[in-house]
Parts: sequence; C-alpha cells; structure tokens
Amino acid sequence: MKFTLSWLKDHLDTEASATQVVAAMTMAGLEVEHVTDPASKLAAFTVAKIVEAVQHPNADRLRVCQVDTVDGRKEIVCGAPNARPGLTTVYAPIGAYVPGLGVTLVEKPVRGVISNGMLCSGSELEADDGSEGILELPDDLAVGTPASQALGLEAVIDFEVTPNRPDWLGVAGIARDLAAAGVGTLKDLSIAPVPGTFPCPITVKVDGDACPVFSGRLIRGVKNGPSPKWLADRLKAIGLRPINTLVDITNLISYDRARPLHAYDAAKLVGTVIEARLGHGKAEVTPGDQPSPAEHHDEQLIALDGKTYDITPEMSVIADADGNRPIGLGGVMGGESTGCSDDTVDVFLESAWFEPIRTAQTGRVTGINSDAQYRFARTVDTGSLVPGLELATRLVLELCGGKASEIVVAGEAPAAPGPILFDPAYVEALSGLAIAPERTLEILTDLGFTLSPPTDVPTTEFATRAESLVCVTPPTFRRDVQGKADLVEEVARIAGYGELPSTPLPEVPRPVGGVLTVKQARARTARRAMAAAGYAEALTFSFTSQAIAELFGGGAPDLLLANPIASDLDCMRPSLLPNLIEAAGRNARQGFPDVALFEVGPVFFGDRPQDQKTTIAAILAPRAPRGWDKAPAEDVFTVKADLMALLEEIGAPVASLQTAQGSASSWWHPGRSARLQLGPKAVLAEFGELHPAVLKALDVAGPVYGFEITLEAVPEPKKKAVKTKPAFTPSPLMPLTRDFAFVADKAKAAGDLVKAAAGADKALIAAVRVFDVYEGPGVPDGSKSVALEVVIQPREKTLAEAEIEALSARIIAAVEKAGGKLRS
Repeated sequence: MKFTLSWLKDHLDTEASATQVVAAMTMAGLEVEHVTDPASKLAAFTVAKIVEAVQHPNADRLRVCQVDTVDGRKEIVCGAPNARPGLTTVYAPIGAYVPGLGVTLVEKPVRGVISNGMLCSGSELEADDGSEGILELPDDLAVGTPASQALGLEAVIDFEVTPNRPDWLGVAGIARDLAAAGVGTLKDLSIAPVPGTFPCPITVKVDGDACPVFSGRLIRGVKNGPSPKWLADRLKAIGLRPINTLVDITNLISYDRARPLHAYDAAKLVGTVIEARLGHGKAEVTPGDQPSPAEHHDEQLIALDGKTYDITPEMSVIADADGNRPIGLGGVMGGESTGCSDDTVDVFLESAWFEPIRTAQTGRVTGINSDAQYRFARTVDTGSLVPGLELATRLVLELCGGKASEIVVAGEAPAAPGPILFDPAYVEALSGLAIAPERTLEILTDLGFTLSPPTDVPTTEFATRAESLVCVTPPTFRRDVQGKADLVEEVARIAGYGELPSTPLPEVPRPVGGVLTVKQARARTARRAMAAAGYAEALTFSFTSQAIAELFGGGAPDLLLANPIASDLDCMRPSLLPNLIEAAGRNARQGFPDVALFEVGPVFFGDRPQDQKTTIAAILAPRAPRGWDKAPAEDVFTVKADLMALLEEIGAPVASLQTAQGSASSWWHPGRSARLQLGPKAVLAEFGELHPAVLKALDVAGPVYGFEITLEAVPEPKKKAVKTKPAFTPSPLMPLTRDFAFVADKAKAAGDLVKAAAGADKALIAAVRVFDVYEGPGVPDGSKSVALEVVIQPREKTLAEAEIEALSARIIAAVEKAGGKLRS
C-alpha cells in the first residue's frame, strides 16, 4: 500500500514530516517497507533563472548562458534548444549527482568554455522523461527554491498491510490510526449525500450467495476524458497509470477509502437489469489467455485486461440481458464489453459487497490480482457501501458534470459486529501497561469504536464491577476485533509498547553442574571433535521412505506419517546412516565423490517417548584421485580409529570396551564390521563397511564406511568431567621396547591380546601395538601368530634387567590368561 504525505494530510491535520509519520506508523504497528523521498535525491538541485543566452563561439548547437543561481551568477554551457533569457529552470552545481544520467558533475571546459554547473531537463531529474529540452518552470518561483518543491514531488510511503487490517488499504484508515496515536487531528471523514434528480432506470438483483448486497446509480450527461492534473499526479505517485476520469475516480476512492467501485458505460448495457449471481459454467476452467470452445451452458468473460476467462459455478458474476450475459467477475474485474471510454455519456456506478472467500478463490483460479480483488478478499467495510457511492458521485459531477439518479440497493449487508463487554482495567492485567481508564476509552473512541453503558451484564460481574464496565462496539471496518484481548491490543499499540515497565528478571543462581545435561554436553563435544577430525556436519530430515527404513531395521506401521511432506519421506528414520549415505550419493552425482559426513540427531524405534534415541553417525566414502603413487585410501580401520577417538572424547570407558565381530546389524558387511560393547546387552556403537546390497538399494557406489553411536548407551562418568586435561609430565628417562609373539586361536580378536598386555602394568606400559599377524608353516592349523610391540616408559629410575624380566613375565602371564601362548 502506497500513499503520499499530501494525500494523508487531506484526512489528517498535522505538521509532521514524512520521517515523523513513518516513525509513528511503525510504533502503531504499521510495517513500513520503503520510503521514496525525492527531496533527498534532489537536495542539490534548485530553481535558477537565465539572464542571458548567447551562441557558443565554437559550437553551433550550444549556448553560453549567464544564470542567476542560489550560488550567485554562474556561466553555464547548455545545449537545450529552449535555453533563452528569462527562462526559469533547474540548476545543478558542480559536484551534484545527476540521477537521470548517472554521473557526478565536474568542472571542465565545453568546447573551450568552462561550464560552472548544468541546467537540467525532466528526464535528467527522473521527474518527467517525456519532456524535450530543459525544464520550463513558472516565473513566480524564487531563485534557490528546492527543485523537489518546484516540481511538486513529495515522499511516497510504502508499507505492508496485514490481512486482518483491510481498513489500512485506504489512506483514511491510516489517518485514523495516526490521529489516535497523537500525530495530528483527524478531519471529518463523513460524506454528504448527493440527492438524486430522477429515478434510476436500471434495476439491480442479487441472489445472496454471489453478492449479499449491491447498490448503484446512473449519472447522465457526463463528459469523460483525461483526468485533471491533481488526480493524475496522485495516481502516478503511487504507481498507477491514469486511464480516464471515470476510471481514475474509482481507483482514487479504492485507495482513499478502501472502497472498490466499478463504472459501466450505460449505453453498452443490454436491458435494464443488472444481476449478481453465481456462474453457469463448468467446474473445470481454462487459463485466462487460452479460451476454450464454449459448450452448452458454458460461460466466458472477456475482461478489461483483454483475456478470456472461463466461469465456474463458484464465481460471482455480474450479468445484464436479464442475467444471461456476463459483464464482470464480482469483486475481481469488469468486462471489456461495458468498459468506460472517452465517448461514455451515461455511466452506471456500482458499489457492492462480495464474500471474501469466494473472491479470493476466484482470484486464485483465474490468476487475477486486481486492486479490487485484493481488497474484497480481505473484507471491505460494509458501512462504506452507500457512502462510497456518494463520494464517487460527487467527484463525477464535479469533474465530468451530469445529473445523478436516485440510489438503488438490492440485498442486505452482513450484520455489524456486536458489542463487547469490557473493563478498562483489563488492559493492565493483560499487557502490563498502566493506562488510565479515561485514556483507554479515548483511544478506542479515536479508533472508531462506539462506547455505551453496559446493558446485559452477568450478575457475578455486575455486583463487583458494574461501574467500570463498558460496552464497546467495533466499527464495521474492524471485523477482526472479536474479544477483550483484541481491544487490549488496540489500546497497547496506540499507547505504545515503549510504555511497558522495565522490570529486571530475578537472578537465578547458576546450577552447580552446569546448564547442559550429560547427553547435551556430549553431543556438543562430539560435533567439535568430528569437525576437528575433518568431517562435515549434515542436517537431514528426521524421516525417510518406508522401504529404506526397512533396510535399517525400521519401517513399522506405527512410524508412518499421516501427512508426509513428500512421498519418499513417509516414515520416521530408524538410523542416521541412510540419510547420510543418500547425501554422499548426491554429492557424488554433483562431482564431489570423496566425502566425510556426520550428524547428531534423533532416531525412532516406536511411537512412545522412550523409543526415541539420540545417536551420532558418520560415514566415509573414500574416492582418492588417480595417481602413480598409489596412495593408500581410508578403510574400515580409519573409521574405527575415528570412532575410538570420539568415544574417548565424550568420556566413554574405552579401556573396558569389547569388540564383537559377526554380531553387527544386517546393513553392515558381515566380514568387515563389528560392535563395541560393555556386554551383550550394553552395545555402545557399531562400525564397519556398509553392506553392498544396501548401497545398491540407495543407488550409491561403494565402498562406504561408517559408525553409529547410541548416546543413551554410553554410561555417565562416575565423577564430574572436567574441561581441562591433566598436566603433561614427561619422563626424563628413555623408553624401551620389547617384542612378543603369541599363538592364539584364529578367531581370537587381536584386540583382546593387546588389552591384556596393556593391563599387565598400567604404570610402566605406555603403549601396545600389533605389528605382525602370521599364519602358515610353524603355526598350528586353526591358529595365528600375533606379534606385539610393548613400549615401556620408566618413571622414577632406569629399570634393571631383573625388573624388565619380571615385567615381561607379567605381560606373558596376562596374555596367556586372555587366550594367547608365547610362541617358541
């Protein structure tokens, strides 16, 4: 919605500037989007007078002018053919930015003569691009007058109208709210009726469904043509194109009073009856620019935009010829057959009220978004039906002449809003604003609400609050106000939310254990650790398709969505892995096959709260570029190392974990995956290579490695975790290593032997590593040889040979207890 400051001042007596008006609108709840102020753009341009204009000595088409300016007399070179002595025009000084040219003026010679400025045309000021030569202004303008003032340019305010405030679609409604906010005094908005001089020869009919109420009057003997300058300028300022006086009057009232009207050329009407009815066409429609063959009982309309529209039984139609010929879509757009032109002599003015939902649906089906449709779809004031017609009549008689008939009305307008029993003290109770009851009632009155003593007051309220209660009746243009809370909102926004008391919240002591739960803290730590390890975090939907969910152990009927956002997102996800794998596939198809992704989020195993778990999942899709050096690619052990590092970071008991091979879920490769557990019933994580069949179902090329941790399964630490690491205390003594080879069952996990060796003496043993696994001659069938390197770090003194031998014996005993036998 756009309007100018001068237009606003037609209804509001105020001295406020555009900046002050915008500030007041914002505080009153009107969301200003943009202000176009030509005064700021043309601040450097002023009125000047040419005193002398002589031929340029070195150019036939240039003149050297002596010009009286706000900076004194200046010599300016001008190429306009109308530059002459005595002409009043617009002067631009050196350094001014000329918007129409996109240049900043600099002092430079023009064919040997220095030009100390510029004399401007309308197009150069972006004020009148149809003019030729420099501007010619009235001679009574004083030198130094701002160009914006001389050209009659003013600020245009553009703001967003919320759907519940259709009264803001008229400048009068904006003025009413600003007056209530104290910006000025609201002028009289009443409209004096224009008495009819003869009975209206045109009868109107309504069926109640298509149009509840319809009014109109005939005006004879009008002289149509271009609008006067003030009317054309007002419409052009807000971006409307003037058409002719009759049409421009209806557009003006639509923006001035939020009352759409329509004008018919009475000579083009067939018959003497105009009927508002529902359409007779089919339910199916054809787009407006593609006319369909008219079948029996089908209806079409060639609208004012030149397009042909199919009419459905749900549309409101205005028809003549005893209701048989459509001449307009009610509340949306008129027909081309009865449009007004410069030859119009008799005009029939329509002022009706169309049902908002039907009008909105008609606009949606036809694709028409006219000013009338925009307003009727948001509810037009039923009280403006006849007053709007009277205002249009007055303007037509004033600008076009003619004689008006009496007004004819058919149908009945919807009932006005009913009274609301209201206690002014409720404002403070609900909003916290301490406003005097007198001020509350004054604001409601200024906004157009009617106040009256309470009549039907409940006995319980009458006994305690009868003196403070008041009946507040909303005006017909405020059907959005339906209860006491709406009245409080009106008072609060006008009084100003800045008046709310500033009360600091009471201090709450910080919890001893911090504000995050253990699970939340672990999730945050995991995100940082995975990002530091080179993984990119992904945020995916919490659902997937049922077919994919079944691949990962889910897809139960109770996890299907009743109203999914897409057909392939109809089931709650049982794992984070499928969404991550699909994301990797999308990256690969876009030319980025080498990805490492992770996500922290919920998974779902049932429809109960306890069936939702939080997991951390990551995938690695190694696609190293081809090269002669045959660089080793990441594999399942890379993922395992990242998993173990992450578990240690979030405080899991890594030293106590068991690696269980062959027991991972079905979506993992059976020979290249494992579980990490504290026991058969305490599974913390699964890791490995994804099953080729699963990757094929997801249309992703393998191999893909990954892991998934269930945060709820990770036991909480017995002691409060500290954020700082222990101090680094390096030993001054050199470490030493000892190698051991153990024969164990082929199915025995090497990790069990490593764990046993490391536990032989935690104080002296710094690390244990597997450096060789051998099967073949010298090793019994069904067994393997595992070679371990044990790093021994003395702490207090150099170890004697006997101490080293004793430690070796403890290592051998611990490993043999775990299932290994020292190889001889």
